[in-house]
Amino acid sequence: MVRGNLNEDMAVSSLGNATCSRCAEGFGTKEPIVNSGGEVWHTKCFVCAQCFQPFPEGIFYEFEGRKYCEHDFHVLFAPCCGACNEFIIGRVIKAMNNNWHPQCFRCELCTNVLSDTGFVRNANRALCHECNDREKAAGAGKYVCHKCHGIIEDGHIKYRSETYHPYHFNCKTCGTELNADAREKEGELYCLRCHDKMGIPICGACRRPIEDARVVNALGKQWHVEVSGE
Repeated sequence: MVRGNLNEDMAVSSLGNATCSRCAEGFGTKEPIVNSGGEVWHTKCFVCAQCFQPFPEGIFYEFEGRKYCEHDFHVLFAPCCGACNEFIIGRVIKAMNNNWHPQCFRCELCTNVLSDTGFVRNANRALCHECNDREKAAGAGKYVCHKCHGIIEDGHIKYRSETYHPYHFNCKTCGTELNADAREKEGELYCLRCHDKMGIPICGACRRPIEDARVVNALGKQWHVEVSGE
């Protein structure tokens, strides 16, 4: 497919024995002509091969040796996008039994563009790899690590509202690789031991930090409210 512009091809010339590519008639002296791709036409003969009308604003598309106005070219040859329903000129993404503009083919969950990253078909949905991993993990009752996107088989930690494998982090204080007992405080992660040394009371029953504002003091120890009420 070649896109052309009639205004750029207009010329005034005397062509001698040259004839119009459409009507095969000759040209008058200094008659305006159209010269495109090495062929010449009378201006009235240079029309769309489908509707036989002049090209609006001089713009035409050429396909298999025939020239078409923009509208007819779209109707005859251009696929329609499955998302925006507009004709597609240029690169076409063929996926999910449909055609798409590259910028319209997106993950159905996070809406990230999929045209250059690939996708996974999941329950008849086009998903990015990350969202597909999350869906698989959720179906198995597991989490997906926000950093490596792998399924978390064992314990996990929550950091800034996201879920991670603990081993991606080290304690802010002692540098030890963290495990599922890690705690977040004021935007930093600490191992349980270092966290317990920060003045946070420890429950006398479960030995876990009491991070709730409610603390029960009894028998010389401190307790979670839930434990003391059992």
